[in-house]
Amino acid sequence: AHDPLGRPLEAEYALLEDGRTALVEVAAASGLTLVTEGDRDAEAASTAGTGELIAAAAAAGARRILVAAGGSATTDGGAGAIEAIEAAGGLGDAKLEVLCDVSIPFERAAEVFAPQKGADPEAVARLTDRLTARAGALPRDPRGRAMTGAAGGLSGGLWGAFGARLVPGAAYVLGLLGFDRRLEGADAAVTGEGRLDAQSLEGKLVGEIAKRCREAEVPLHVIAGSVELSPGEAERLGLASVIEAGTPAAIAAAARALAP
Repeated sequence: AHDPLGRPLEAEYALLEDGRTALVEVAAASGLTLVTEGDRDAEAASTAGTGELIAAAAAAGARRILVAAGGSATTDGGAGAIEAIEAAGGLGDAKLEVLCDVSIPFERAAEVFAPQKGADPEAVARLTDRLTARAGALPRDPRGRAMTGAAGGLSGGLWGAFGARLVPGAAYVLGLLGFDRRLEGADAAVTGEGRLDAQSLEGKLVGEIAKRCREAEVPLHVIAGSVELSPGEAERLGLASVIEAGTPAAIAAAARALAP
């Protein structure tokens, strides 16, 4: 496959035991961690590598392909992935399900996420214009639809081009883990987050856990590498406590502080 800047790399997808279900992680070929900070170029970054993995999974016989969106270096609206899939002959009988890590719509993908991918304000404006043009060229326009902005608009591109089903990723994973059942009778819950900020309320795992803990009346404590929440945002999450811990030693100290 190819990384976000078009350089060859080896990336894997998982073919599950039934042989008909595959899992493709967007970060495996299109991840931000694949590009050094000095090389980050939000306008050049492409999801082509993710498209190559999806096409490979379809060619291997998968009929249900789960695409785990998140951690991408890209804001191409899925253009690279769509091109790579079509160049490989399409999806055949395979259906796509995108596990989305955010709820924002397609048109906000650049505004919200591109700055952390190397885009300055001028680049954000250009990327937004490019997404607008891309949306108009797709068979279905993803603008205004929840979750279409995940992975720099990749989710919206796959929805618009191939009819992908968009699924809240956090809820999907918590369902597989039986989280609600595990929460029953719990005295408290503890979770972690790299950076706790406004995006945490937009479909991220910590936001979904906080919602379920509020409903179950179980206090939730969060250990985060950094905290950038306004008082209003913190109130919306309804956390029992937030501990900022950016080093292994600080995390260990936080764990001791929360121990009964």
